[in-house]
Amino acid sequence: MPETLRTTNVTATDADLLDQTAIAVRTAGSALRERFGEAVSHQSREELMRALAANDDTALAILRPRLTHLRPDAGWVEDELDGGALPPGEWWVVDPAEGNVNHLHALPEWAVTATLVRDNQPVLTAVHLPLTGETYTALAGAGAYLDGRPLRVSRTADLALSIVATSQARPDEDDDVVRRVGSSITAMLFDALVVRTSVPATLHLLNVAAGRIDAFWQFAGARADLLPGALLVTEAGGQLSDAQGRPWTPRSDSFLAAAPGVHAEAVATLTR
Repeated sequence: MPETLRTTNVTATDADLLDQTAIAVRTAGSALRERFGEAVSHQSREELMRALAANDDTALAILRPRLTHLRPDAGWVEDELDGGALPPGEWWVVDPAEGNVNHLHALPEWAVTATLVRDNQPVLTAVHLPLTGETYTALAGAGAYLDGRPLRVSRTADLALSIVATSQARPDEDDDVVRRVGSSITAMLFDALVVRTSVPATLHLLNVAAGRIDAFWQFAGARADLLPGALLVTEAGGQLSDAQGRPWTPRSDSFLAAAPGVHAEAVATLTR
């Protein structure tokens, strides 16, 4: 872990816990990488769901016992698609195969994530990309890192020069959310330089934290989609809100993470 972590107000316990969490997601990622290969056609929704669940179970068999050992009293979010606030205390919010559908289609955009939430605030997160071997980590108050190298959001100050991105929160969104997504993409196509649309959300947020893209937004969304990237972006100097510019919480019905120089413009575009 970078030396800077030892000079912050973060406790040594949380820093050590992040180290162990990163090891856990890397180990689970290795198991999923062994299952990665050619795209497989599925003949029904039920068959696809079984394949998704098999990937989840492979990673969870590694993650759950290791993370429970690290924090025995922490709760565990059973459904990775759940949203809203959590009860008080500590909770593990884990996506064992973030971008699972991409994994099954032999696409490279997938990851393993684990985030510890304390009284509804993300304390630490580790995101591992098994195909590249990269691990992104963040500790509240201690910065965001890619394999030990500090991350910073971009310095772009003009939305017209920005690459922006969005994602769909889940396959079966209601009609209103689908229409909001469509209209927001149209608005951004007029105002931004390039608009990227793909799943999963976490990988876009890694790019915001690393300064590769300038803003990401999403309507609705699960905790496991947004909390890892939210901590990475804020610790890398980015700005979070909902699409209207109000403070974001897990109860919000929209999400925006942006470099400070383009945040206000992004809000103006999304609310036009």
